Parts: sequence; C-alpha cells; structure tokens
Amino acid sequence: MSSFPIPRSEFRMSRRLAVKLGGVGLLGGLTLPRLLQFQAQAAGDVKPKAKACIFLFLEGGPSTIDMWDMKPDAAAEVRGPYKQMATKVPGTFICEHLPNCAKIADKYTILRSHSHNDNGHTTGYHYVMTGMKADFADGTNSRKPNNVLYPSIGSVVSRELGNTGTLPPYINLPHPLAAGGPGFYGAEYAPFIIEGDPVSPDFEVRDLLPVEGIDAKRQDRRQRLLGGLDKPNATAGKAGTMATYYEKAHDLMTSPAARKAFDIKSEPEALRAAYGHTTLGQCALLARRLVEAGSRFVGIDHSGWDTHFSCFPSLQKDLIPSVDRAFSALVTDLDQRGLLDSTLVVMMGEMGRTPKVNAQAGRDHWSAAQSVLFAGGGIKPGKVIGATTKTATEPVADPVSVEDILRTLFHQMGIDSSKMYNTPLGRPVPIVSGGRVIRDLVG
Repeated sequence: MSSFPIPRSEFRMSRRLAVKLGGVGLLGGLTLPRLLQFQAQAAGDVKPKAKACIFLFLEGGPSTIDMWDMKPDAAAEVRGPYKQMATKVPGTFICEHLPNCAKIADKYTILRSHSHNDNGHTTGYHYVMTGMKADFADGTNSRKPNNVLYPSIGSVVSRELGNTGTLPPYINLPHPLAAGGPGFYGAEYAPFIIEGDPVSPDFEVRDLLPVEGIDAKRQDRRQRLLGGLDKPNATAGKAGTMATYYEKAHDLMTSPAARKAFDIKSEPEALRAAYGHTTLGQCALLARRLVEAGSRFVGIDHSGWDTHFSCFPSLQKDLIPSVDRAFSALVTDLDQRGLLDSTLVVMMGEMGRTPKVNAQAGRDHWSAAQSVLFAGGGIKPGKVIGATTKTATEPVADPVSVEDILRTLFHQMGIDSSKMYNTPLGRPVPIVSGGRVIRDLVG
C-alpha cells in the first residue's frame, strides 16, 4: 500500500493535533492564548475566499504565445503575424485581437509560467482535471488514460462543499468534461451535464422538461409511490443511494428556481451580445447564472484549439474573438453584480503551442509553457506572474505545476487539499498530491 507524503512547506497544525499535543505535554508552555492562536491559524488556512468557480477549459491547447505571452522581438517564425496591444495596466501587453480583455486587464491576472511535461491531449486533460498522471487501461502507453480512479476538480468541490440549494453543485456544459468524473468518490459526486448548446435558438435543458404525456398530478402520484417502495430500504446501500438520486432529480425538475437559473433566454439581448453569440460566450453567461443560483463549480469545455495547420486565420477570425468577448464579459458581469469577489474564474487548456510555427503554418503541442488566466475569488488582479524565455520555450524561473494550480484553487475555496480519502481498496489518496499555493497570486 502506498501513500503520498505531505510536503513540509504545506504542513499545518490542525486544531485537534494542537489539543492532543498540548494534553500530553509535548508542547511546553501551551497556554490558552497560544491554543487559541493555533486554532485561529488552523481555521484561517482554509477560510474560503471564493464560494464558486467557473472553469473555462480551452480544449486542444490555446496558442498563448499568440495571445497572452507574445514575443514581438523574436524571429518571424516564433512571433507569428499578430502585433501586441497595450492594456489598461501599464506595462502589460497582450494580442491585438483581444481588445475587450485589454480594457479590463486590471480585473484579472496572467500567469505566464505554467509548465508540465505531458504533451498528450487526453493524458494532459486528465492531468489538469485530476492532478494525477494518467494510469493506462491496458498497461501500455496507449494515450488512453483510465479515469475510473481519480476524482476531478469539480467532484472534489462537490464533495467538500456540497450545494446551497436545488441546483447541483457540479455542472458541465455544453457536454461532459473529459476526465471530469467523480472517480472513486462515486456517482453521488458526478457532474450534472447540460448536453446542449445555449447559443441555439431552441436550447432547452432536457433533464428539466416534464415527461411528455404525464401531468403534474400524475407525476406527484408516481413520486409518492416511489417513496413508499423505497421507504423500507431508504438507507440501505445502492437502494438508498438511488433513492437520493431520484429525490434530487425530482426536486430539480419541479424547482422554479432551477428552471429560472437555466433560462438563459430571459437575459437582455444586449448582455447576450456582449458575451458573444458563440458557444463559449453563451456557456459563460449560463455559468454566471448557475453560480449566482448556488452552483459551486461550473466546467465549460470549449474545443477547437488543436491548431496544427494554418492556425492564424482561425485564431484571428473565430477562436481568439470568442475568448475575448466571453472572458471579458464574464468578468465584467460578475463584477457589476457584486459576484466577482466570491467567484473564482480560471481559463486554461491542457497545454500551450510550440514556439516555432511549423511547415503547415500551425503550431504543435507544447506543454512546457502556457499562460493561465485567473480572476475573482480573492485573486490579486492586474498582475503578470512569471515569465518565459525570449522564445516562450519555458519559464525563466519557478515553473508553476498543475498541482500548484489545483492547490491554489482549492485553497481559495476553503478546501483542505491535503485531506486524504481511501479508494475502495484502502489506498489513501490526497485531494492534491504535492504542489504549493501560488502566494504571488492570492490576496
């Protein structure tokens, strides 16, 4: 049986440990004031800054060298065709095709020194979502990780924080996040999945619609009958679990608050346009509505960023503008509603792109350097953290790992990321194995 050591830098004395050690005399001079100090410090370590997180995942690997970490003095095959633009923050420059983000640069922070060593899409995605290197289902380097074991970020948030109302605490849209499942935590902590594109005129959340041909009275009779059948085994094993699922599903379907939260069509057209009439834009707007109504973690998967061929036309026309509108509108909207301080927004992919443009006028996989954007949730805004070399090949110092990002995210949400849970076979697995809180990032 293996275990994961907790790094010395992350060790914190718990309230229980302080009392226990004091009681047996191992902490000489542990007076009541000192005990209260230990308790305050222990509580402060997990004091939440953020109540919710919106996680924008740019699947395929965004070309951050063409967006957030430009190299205007590099050779043409490195710098690409785009020019940089000054932002609201003096000395901070981003791509000329991100004008909306340039105007609100004082509200978010760019981390330019994220780096890891997994250049695979599936395995890299798995790593970001779980903080664990992929296990392979067939024992070979098949690039197909077996994610039946490790829980994803959203599932951790769901388990640790629960929900605050009828809405599920963990939601994916517009389809499931790869490696976004609950792992050994079990189905209770799986995401509620909205499989539909909110930019579509006929968008509906299918699971909230009443069953065709069954009116409210008949549905109520069915619910009472189901309750009667389940009552003898209400707390017994799988039967008890399924009874809980049925109850939650019924509550969701019959909740006016839930239906209101998912009703994106009720938003003013001007606001929908500000987010952009794109899948990413409307998903970001819906995510804001969901956290406003009580969801804890909303994960948005936005695909299309694997730009190996002729990348610059698609980046300029479609990909970068959709990010520019969606991210800037989301941050601004949250801020204007008084929700930004309590909502952590993170935007990243599983990797960056190669510093050198390839022979097909595209950029290939490059996990050694990527920029990650953070806003709200106690993050220090208006900063640039870290730097890469003159060709954006790698961080010049202090690379930030996947584990560092996850530990910081959980820290801001008041989750003790050193906590251990046992797998069904009894193996202790920490919420995050290793890593550190990025102190330059948090307030």
